[in-house]
Amino acid sequence: MPLQLPRAARPLYAFEHAEHADHARDDAPAAPAIEAAPSALVPAPATLDADRQAKARRYARQRHTLALVSLVLDAALIAILLFSGLSFALRDALAGAPAWEPVAGWLPARIGLYFLVIFAGAFVLGLPLSYESGFVLPHRYGLSTQSRRAWALDLLKGLAISLPFELVAVEFVYWLLAASPDAWWLWTGAAMLFVTVILANLAPILFLPLFYKLTPLPDGDVRRMALALAARAGTRVRGIYAMNMSTKTTAANAMVMGLGNTRRVVLGDTLLDRYTPDEIEVVLAHELGHQVHGDIPKLIAVQTVTTLGGLFVVNLLLHAVVARVTAYHGLADAATMPLVGAALAAFALVTLPLSNGYSRRVERQADVYALETTHKSDAFISAMTRLANQNLAELEPAWFVEFLLYNHPSTARRLALGRRYVESARRTAGDPSAVSIPSGTL
Repeated sequence: MPLQLPRAARPLYAFEHAEHADHARDDAPAAPAIEAAPSALVPAPATLDADRQAKARRYARQRHTLALVSLVLDAALIAILLFSGLSFALRDALAGAPAWEPVAGWLPARIGLYFLVIFAGAFVLGLPLSYESGFVLPHRYGLSTQSRRAWALDLLKGLAISLPFELVAVEFVYWLLAASPDAWWLWTGAAMLFVTVILANLAPILFLPLFYKLTPLPDGDVRRMALALAARAGTRVRGIYAMNMSTKTTAANAMVMGLGNTRRVVLGDTLLDRYTPDEIEVVLAHELGHQVHGDIPKLIAVQTVTTLGGLFVVNLLLHAVVARVTAYHGLADAATMPLVGAALAAFALVTLPLSNGYSRRVERQADVYALETTHKSDAFISAMTRLANQNLAELEPAWFVEFLLYNHPSTARRLALGRRYVESARRTAGDPSAVSIPSGTL
């Protein structure tokens, strides 16, 4: 199965999921110098739109259905390769490839060709679903402004980035399987940590600009607000950028990404031009909360531990299966690739709720930081409400859907958090109408 770039190569923490905005226009104009909406254009207070919520529930069901179909298709492809003998047949069919063997048991030409055949097959089989979920569905619900040509171009750009990376990664792993059959998983985990840190540092300046136009926010209210928040938090803002999300989506988002001198806060223009200054302030505070808490290094650490666990499981499975199935020529046999993919996929599915649970906890802490720093609970509630309407975010998904799939708290939980802070502020101010809140709930 095609591998994925480490998450550090993508935006690490977003204020709101932008599942409708996976691709950006290559031919889009540079984002204008955007500031918060002038006071005369400040939006009216946000209220939940019942019609939008009904649409959000339908949209969520269709997205989840497509994701499930994609998962079943991937599982079927792996099962066919593993149990039909097709994996061995493909390996044998590639026996005419150059037999260069720089390390005993490692045949890089055959490994590379095998991977490319599997990658191409998975890509072609999954293309209709990618088109349906990435282009058709967002257009059906009014969330995409991207042309078919721009969507295809972004798909090709993503392929041009991921394919060489994944090919090198596969060759590296199979070299280690041949050279260090007992410790290969430790070396692989160490290498992935190194690459993740490098990509986390380079993503804002190398990858994101391939899909979005980024423009530094000019001096103005939003920039001064961000600098004041950063000063109050004792953290340094390396850069605050506007991102031209409106060229491809109607959804709004904000994110923090990068490490060291590339660490920056990115705000979508669809947020900057539709939200009040107070709402933008709580969004900025949320993103700065991730920096204050050191969430990106923590995420990388969690990702590394999870990866090592998955690789250890693969190591045990590989040794056990290869020792029993004589058709395999060794651990570094190209035919073991579906076996590796199956083990990693199964491990990822089992640990997904755990990693998503950790992410939800981190996001809640950033929400708490924003509320405690700005003391603008009403603006937080309004921003969450406006995002739910604008992004078609389902207010209260089924508990098991949130547990399994959500890496942010549901909108209902975030609104409840904001309301608890409102009641707490009223109680502190001596408002007799305030509802008492049990200790520890904040």
